[in-house]
Parts: sequence; structure tokens; C-alpha cells
Amino acid sequence: MRAVVQRVKMSKVVVDGKTIGSIGMGLNVLLGICKGDTFEDIKYLKDKIINLRIFQDEEEKMNKSLLDVGGELLVISQFTLYGDVRKGKRPSFIEALGGEEAKALYEEFIKQCKEMISNVETGEFGADMEVTIVNDGPVTILLDSKKTF
Repeated sequence: MRAVVQRVKMSKVVVDGKTIGSIGMGLNVLLGICKGDTFEDIKYLKDKIINLRIFQDEEEKMNKSLLDVGGELLVISQFTLYGDVRKGKRPSFIEALGGEEAKALYEEFIKQCKEMISNVETGEFGADMEVTIVNDGPVTILLDSKKTF
């Protein structure tokens, strides 16, 4: 399971011209799911993301987590995080998990986040989405539950 985590001033996701998820200060998470991902991958990434100390403290050091600052969370499924372009120019998505299996893991990730964060918004799994991200910093962190990077 992979995530692109961005500290944001605001973020929103639009499907068919309608805003379906929107947050103020917090984290925008683009979440990719691959073959072989389990509930352990969900737990690892959820804990890592929610407790990442990437918000500034009183001394302007990145020392506070989403929980510490009362931030919001926007989680958007992103199949293309498993696009492999090591060979050729067209991405291969052979490792990405799709369909109902991926949707179930995505929904479980959201459910677990909601147990810890009061405002969790989402995109629409499998939809063509327009995402607006106002990155704060900018701060962008890449995470992989298999710790490949």
C-alpha cells in the first residue's frame, strides 16, 4: 500500500462537477493499493499518516501530528501510484489491485481513520476525479507499507 501525503491549507475532490469531499487545514492522502495488501498494511499506513509529525510547533519545527493540530483528512484512491515505468514509456499497472478487493481495503482504511480523526472526507473509488490541493510548505511525504522506499 502506498500513499502520497501532502500537508495542505485546503483540498477538495470533485466528481461530475459536484464537490464530494473538502477539507481545510490537514492532510491530503492519495492512496494506492496493490496485490497482496492486507489489514496489516492498512494499520501501518493509517498509524504512520495520522502520527506523522509534519506540522509546525511554536518554534516553527515540524514536530506536531494531525492529531496534535486537530487537522482534517482527505483520502483519495489513486490506482496510478502503482504505475511502473522502469521499462518503456507507458506505465504498467500489473501490481495495482483493482475492483471490489481494492475498494474493500480502501473503505477499511477510511473506517479506521475515522476512528481516530473527527473529520475524514473521501473521493469516490474508481471515479474520474478533479482534485484541488493547496499544498502547505510545500510538504509532501511518500509512504509505502512494504518499506520499498
